[in-house]
Amino acid sequence: MDKKNPGRLDSLLRAHAARLGPVMADPEGCRLQVIYTQIDRDARNRPVFTDYYYRARPEEYFYPASTVKMPAALLALEKMGRLGLDKFTPMYTDSLAGITPAVMADSTAANGQPSVAHYIKKIFLVSDNDAFNRLYEFLGQEGINRGLWEKGYEAAQIRHRLDIALPQEANRHTNAVRFEQNGTVVHTQPDVTSRLAFAPRHDTVGRAHYANNQLVEGPFDFSAKNRLLLKDLHQMLRSIIFPESVTSGQAFRLKEDDYRFLYRYMSQLPAETSHPVYDTTEFHRNYVKYLMGGADAATELPPGLRIFNKPGWAYGFLTDVAYFADFDTGVEFMLSATLYANKDGVIGDDTYDFESTGKPFLRELGRMIYELELQRVKKYKPDLQRFKVTYDKE
Repeated sequence: MDKKNPGRLDSLLRAHAARLGPVMADPEGCRLQVIYTQIDRDARNRPVFTDYYYRARPEEYFYPASTVKMPAALLALEKMGRLGLDKFTPMYTDSLAGITPAVMADSTAANGQPSVAHYIKKIFLVSDNDAFNRLYEFLGQEGINRGLWEKGYEAAQIRHRLDIALPQEANRHTNAVRFEQNGTVVHTQPDVTSRLAFAPRHDTVGRAHYANNQLVEGPFDFSAKNRLLLKDLHQMLRSIIFPESVTSGQAFRLKEDDYRFLYRYMSQLPAETSHPVYDTTEFHRNYVKYLMGGADAATELPPGLRIFNKPGWAYGFLTDVAYFADFDTGVEFMLSATLYANKDGVIGDDTYDFESTGKPFLRELGRMIYELELQRVKKYKPDLQRFKVTYDKE
């Protein structure tokens, strides 16, 4: 069940503007958008959602950065199921001349083999870019977009790999892959060229940008960059945390084991795994936990709290989409936010205001909502056992 209340979040944020810092002094300039979902349970533990929106404007572009990895992971699991393959089956990727190299091994995996499962694990633990690129190649540009459009996410445009500067045409091409089990090829997929025609866009941001190491006056054109709406990311996460709450047409076709797998790695911390072994000085406990954690190693979160999320950060845009579950207090809620932390207005100079403005805002926003939820009276305490994971190192 859904209820929508657009006005209350506005007053809540404004009432705490001093605590939330510079972003609330100029929410329009920071392109701030927030979605907060209260969750109540009925006598049968079924969730009832009340959604609150602040400046949730589909026409106001934000660069989704690494949040695109979440739908890629979901679609990859769905495709593996459709092919009748186990997500742990070794996947080998052929090279594509001038685009990306072959992948025949993965030293970070326990068995030394690349797989859809291990790529997804690295995506959620530390937001690994190469892992996303390999799923992008497995799905194909056309496959990933049509997969989202068919589920009702018509505004989605996933047009390119991450952290690799390639022409648009190169991102239409995706590598051949094959799956092997005990030395036997169980599935092959040829290299593919997408013929997908994207709806034209006019998304520009900033006052100046760098092109070929030269400063160019005028906004940066994001029209050929990836696009996802915040409300769609929020809904995708809901469809995974509460699959029974979405229509069959919008649901990702996953097995129960896939959900358990996602819950584990969306909430696990980098120090809680042995494969890969992460340097926890850099990849600390809050590394990808922006909402409430602030991506700050020193921030202490409540001991019973787990955050199931996917953030993204690039070009001055900072986004996090999260479900909170505190097994000690029974607090649960969803919170998604995106903002633009780039006060000089220059795209590509790598002097964004993530540390001074963006991350502190997301930390305080998460804390503020958590504190509100601690005080909120619920008729029925939620049973959160579905989301409880034992994080044995592996």
